[in-house]
Order: sequence, then C-alpha cells, then structure tokens
Amino acid sequence: MNKLDHNRYNVLIEFAHVHLEFQRPELESVLLLHDIIIGRDCIEIPLPSSMVEVKSYRPFLILSFDHKYANEKFSLDDEEVLSSDLSRYSAITKDRPTIASALSRCTLIRSVIELWGAGGSFDVCLAHVADLSHGSAGEFLLAKGMKPSSSWKITIHTLGTKFNREEHEEMRMKFAFLKFPGKVQMKDPTNEFLLIREVELDSNGGLLHDKDNSRPPLAVFFGRILGKTRDWRGGGRLEQSSLKRRSYLGPTSTGSILLTCGLRGGYCVGADIDLRILRGRSDEENVLTNFEQYKLDRPDLVRSDNALYHRHYRTTKPMYDAIITDPPYGIRAGARRTGTNNREVRSVPDDRRHDHIAQTKVYAVSDVMCDLLDVSAKTLVMGGRLVYIIPSMTDFDAEVDLPRHYCLELVHVCYQPLQTELGRRVVTMKKVKEYNPAQKEEYLSYVWANGPESAEKCANIRERLIEAAKLKPGYEGKAAYRKKRRLETKEAKKKAKKEATQLAISNSDDNKK
Repeated sequence: MNKLDHNRYNVLIEFAHVHLEFQRPELESVLLLHDIIIGRDCIEIPLPSSMVEVKSYRPFLILSFDHKYANEKFSLDDEEVLSSDLSRYSAITKDRPTIASALSRCTLIRSVIELWGAGGSFDVCLAHVADLSHGSAGEFLLAKGMKPSSSWKITIHTLGTKFNREEHEEMRMKFAFLKFPGKVQMKDPTNEFLLIREVELDSNGGLLHDKDNSRPPLAVFFGRILGKTRDWRGGGRLEQSSLKRRSYLGPTSTGSILLTCGLRGGYCVGADIDLRILRGRSDEENVLTNFEQYKLDRPDLVRSDNALYHRHYRTTKPMYDAIITDPPYGIRAGARRTGTNNREVRSVPDDRRHDHIAQTKVYAVSDVMCDLLDVSAKTLVMGGRLVYIIPSMTDFDAEVDLPRHYCLELVHVCYQPLQTELGRRVVTMKKVKEYNPAQKEEYLSYVWANGPESAEKCANIRERLIEAAKLKPGYEGKAAYRKKRRLETKEAKKKAKKEATQLAISNSDDNKK
C-alpha cells in the first residue's frame, strides 16, 4: 500500500467474521442504492501489510472517495448516532445521508471508521496520521476531531490477541502528539477513535498463530468511528428481527423473506401455491401478524403458480424492482404445480370456491427454474434483480450448472456451506434486456445450457444426502437410534394428548356437580 492520500476521504470498513462470500456483494448492492460503483465513484485501496504475501482472511476494506464528491454525496458533518431500530434506515429518503446511515443497511459490516492513518507497522501508521494536515480531506478530519468542546477516547482493537492495561496504554500514548483539546470521556464521548492492531486470522475469525503477542502486527489502522457505535451489529439491531422474536413462524420461507424485504423499506407482494401457507394457523398467527408486530405496511398475498403465471395476473408487463425467492427443491418438501393426474377433471361448485384448495401435481426442478427465470425476465423492470437460493452438493459447478436466461445477467453467486457434502448458493441476476414473447421457447431451451444433467444436480437432494450418509461408518446404528427416538417422542405426545383430554373431561364432570 502506498501512502494515504489525505486529499481524499478514506474510510475503513470492518466486516463481521460470518458469510465471507456475501460481504462484498452486499456492500456493492447497498452502495448501488446510492448510485455509487466501486471503481467509478470511489476506489478500493489495497490493504497495508507487513508481509510480502498474505494468504489469510482479512475482514477489512478501504474505500477512497474524492473529498468534494464525498461531501456532495454524504453529510460528512452530520454526527448521526445509529439507532437500534433498523426500520429507521429502511428507505432511501435523504439526498445526503451520512455514511453511517447508508452503510448501516449492510448486516455484515461491523464498523466503519474515517481513516486517519494505516500501515504495515505502528511507525508507518503514525507517520500517516502526523501527515494528516497536508491535504484538504485531512484538514477537514482534524477540524472535526479537534473541537475543544468535543470529548474523546481511544479504543484498542487487537482481534483476539490479549494485552494488559499497561500495553494498551503504551499503544495509546503513541498518538499523544495529536493533543486532542477536549476532555477524555470513556462513556458516550463525542468522538471515539479506534486503533486496530490486525493479526492473521482464519476464515472463522480465529487466530492463525494462537495468541502470540510477540509477532509483529499484520497492519495498523487508526481513525474515528462513524455512527457513534463500535459494533453496528450489537445493541439488538439484528436480534430484533430474529426468528425467535417473531409472532409467527410458518413452515416455508415465504413470510421470512417478505418480512426482511419489508424491514428494508420494500413494498411487498408475496406469492405461494399453498393457500394454507398464506392464511397461516389462525387470524392471530399468520404472515400478516409479523408485519403488524414490526409496524410495517401489510403485504399483498396472492395464491399463485409460476407455471400458470399468465392465468393469475392480468398483465405480464414489468412491475417488480426485485423478485426474491427460495424455490422448493425437495429437501423438506417437493415442488408442486397446479394440476391433476386424473383423467376426469371436475369443476368446483361456486359455493365452495372461497375455501377450495386446488389439486397439485409434482413439479420437476428443471421446470421450476425455467418458469422462475422466464417470469422474472417478463415482470422485472429493466435493471431489476432476481435473487434466489439453490442448494447443491459437491459435484455442482456454478460456472456451467447454474440456470440462465438471455434477458438476465449473472451478478453475484455466494456460497454457504451447510454440511460436508451440501451447501447452498444465493444467486443474484439483473435484467439487462427486454423480454420478447415471441422468443419464449428459445429462452426456455437456453435455461439449462448444460442439459438435464445440471438440473438433476439440484434435484432429489434429500435422497442424495441419505445415500451419502449410508456410506459413512456407523450409519446403521445412528439411523436405528434416531428412529427409536422418533417413536418415543410420538408415543409421548399421544400419551400427553390423552391425559389432557381425560383431565378436560374430569373437570367438565366436576363443574356439572
């Protein structure tokens, strides 16, 4: 890394040690909401390092903005305190948001700091900080951080290595030349400065070299924390939308995806082929009660079938900014489409139509994806996005096996391992070409470019997992134990239900007496 340019406004982003492949795509998507593209509107600066080649995972990223552009795009003077209420940042309502409020939509960002200095050692970082006044952006940062009325403190972040109080104080004293004029305040200061001593980490955030403090740091960063909070993921900001806190948990992801979109400011339309999913368990336990719990606008819920999309909706004109879905692949429940295998089809009487549940038949995974991509290509606005989850085993090659469409461009593929043999990919596609109904057959023939072999790799996952498990030592004994436990649980539930019924009858008889 070359010397920091203090004529530019530099920020250091620290990511959480989870979902590593999702971090950059999420950041790029949130920046795009503000019409910011890395490489066009800002540049990524290589991270400093004390090593020639770094092979370990690094949870940091430096973005550098032209100072004038950053000041026009963001409110750099606004000292906004991030709220624990995520809905406050759900909509893009400000012409000039703070960087904190803009990036707080990212769930994988832990913190963001205005970068005053960075280097592969303390000496290099200190030299960068000392040189801060030799640039327009640096002068701006100093003026903001050096107000006599502003209280301050310096927090030390050592990424898992432990230092005693005296060693922490020694690190702080290296920056004593700054001579902050305000008073030191350990709780809720006006400005909290963060000194990061980076060490080598593995992909799980663990130390590669145990807790060896004698090793020199991989890099050193110093700057002022944005958003007035050290950990953007803390303070209950993410826990408030946890599954454990929701009023209703349905058997599918329809309600969960909708709620997440609602919390991000989206106007939501939910669709499912199963009317029972949309209705929920009762008037008090359904998808809508979750929206009421979080004080969100109610979504529109539609009983719909992608295989018959043209019969459910009056228009196929583009109307969605995004389609987000977790299609059924047969792990928990197989895909179904409207229809019957019976030769004789009976009409539904008018007086039964209000609560009629249509018959369904098996829906092949290859057809599920063909219809999903085709409906998305029709109904997304230009530039709109399709986001879907696709499970796969180790033989799946994303380069050749992912479904595709002439009107949709692949943007991101993020992989999340679940088991040794199983993982899932979150796929993001963008509409780049207008849909031509006359070319539908050509579109559908192109979806599985590698043929039915690719479709089979994401079908029958449950059966394939069972077959893989059978090859492992001790499978028969474990399977027998699980079967025994299931039977015991079933019998216990039957017994409890019987006892409850008998108790209710006994209480009823006592009341009559």
